[in-house]
Amino acid sequence: MHSSNIVREMLELKTQVSRHQNLVWTSEQKARYAELLELRRAFVKHWHEEGKVWVGPSQAGKPKED
Repeated sequence: MHSSNIVREMLELKTQVSRHQNLVWTSEQKARYAELLELRRAFVKHWHEEGKVWVGPSQAGKPKED
């Protein structure tokens, strides 16, 4: 499963619960969300290990040094 699909499914679950179920989670939804959250965290951990995540102050709007 791709990371974007995980996030998409997590958002769908949240939306369904908040809009259609009056913020009441079923046990199946809780389990699925926990599983997706674990997968998402594993992706982010892997990205940190691979050095694909920027850790530091934002460089947005600052002039580039030559």
